[in-house]
Amino acid sequence: MAEALPLWSGIPFAGILLSIALTPLLAPHFWHHHYKKVSVAWAAILAAPFIFAYKGLALFMIGEVMLLDYIPFIILLWGLYTVSGGILFRGSLVGTPKLNLTILAVGTVIASVMGTTGASMLLIRPLLKANAARKNKAHIFIFFIFLVSNIGGILTPLGDPPLFLGFLHGVPFFWTLKLLPEFLMVSGIVLGLFFIFDTVLYRKEGNHIAVAPMGKERRKSRLQGTQNFVYLGGILVAVLISGTWKAGDFSLFGIHMSYQNLIRDFGIIAMGLLSLWTTNRKYREQNGFTWEAIKEVGWLFLGIFVTIIPVLMILRVGTHGHFGFFISKVTEPWHYFWMSGGLSSFLDNAPTYLTFFNLALGRAGISEAQAAEILRGALDHPEAARFIAFLKAVSCGAVFMGANTYIGNAPNFMVRSIAEENGVKMPSFFGYMLWSGLILIPVFLVVTLVFFS
Repeated sequence: MAEALPLWSGIPFAGILLSIALTPLLAPHFWHHHYKKVSVAWAAILAAPFIFAYKGLALFMIGEVMLLDYIPFIILLWGLYTVSGGILFRGSLVGTPKLNLTILAVGTVIASVMGTTGASMLLIRPLLKANAARKNKAHIFIFFIFLVSNIGGILTPLGDPPLFLGFLHGVPFFWTLKLLPEFLMVSGIVLGLFFIFDTVLYRKEGNHIAVAPMGKERRKSRLQGTQNFVYLGGILVAVLISGTWKAGDFSLFGIHMSYQNLIRDFGIIAMGLLSLWTTNRKYREQNGFTWEAIKEVGWLFLGIFVTIIPVLMILRVGTHGHFGFFISKVTEPWHYFWMSGGLSSFLDNAPTYLTFFNLALGRAGISEAQAAEILRGALDHPEAARFIAFLKAVSCGAVFMGANTYIGNAPNFMVRSIAEENGVKMPSFFGYMLWSGLILIPVFLVVTLVFFS
């Protein structure tokens, strides 16, 4: 089936991407009131002919994407969004370049522990509060997306969905720590560029920015709603357990489901409900918390997950599909880095990672079980070094280059929405890509020369 899918079956996916990119710029009022209809319309444009042509098989594939990918994806985002929204920082943070650098650096580090979404949702509101008086501040949240929402997730499978998918397919949990040199180079350069840029703009703004009060007022700085850290921990444990504990399988409408994943999703929902039940409502109100950002992500990614089906199907058949010409040229580590990264900028980076993970297995001529043993250092294989080089390139490409666009990783969209709700004028879809092109692409070229050439 996938071999027969034509390239034009990806038109609805291109359509929803262009709608997200252009409509807020050309017709902002229409987009604000009708983005849900636009997303559903593109999903219907794909689903109707797809079901007509492939009938039960198409229904099965759409149902599989909804049950195995979209619903767990939204549940995880909802849980992290809800719980982190109940943590309120009270104090006198002022958005100086040093403070902003500190928040971004801390977020970049903890993103590998609590996930890029969890770290983003935890730190976005203190950063907004600290920079409320700044005139020029969109760049702060652009760099926040670069670092906290993407780059910081490279060191553990908890950090970003592609790495968690690798963990489920046999990559040892701590193997990703071998990507520390790449992480240090990329994060170090980007943090350095941020500090220079923020310092220049801060000095241009003059003395109107409030100075942090001293003495007694400063000592009042504190966190409230701290029980939500326990719920965040509960979410992370639920995610980790789902990848290590096999509780058995069952079938729902012919779709293969796992009990551990169901338990994970109900666990996340429980943590979110506990947060809503036990957290003082005033904390969320004072955080400026609303449900709009998660609603926008939910509706837009509904359209993305449905329309992306034929694109991913063509990718998964590798050289046998209509992308075969491009995939057949992927033979060197730097090819894997740029191809997996380029596609992850616009597609779901988890299945993109898995596609190139499998391609790397095929290129090296090893099985998934052999790969797990190689990565543990328990198997001496003539193609081991080649496979490891490919896997490092795929991991870095899928995670790092999710920062290239707003849709490259789910927290990108959420950070943008929350920032705009709080009065920050964020760049358009293409405006953001201009930032990432000027700042990140040169950094990725350096990484290519140092690690993947």
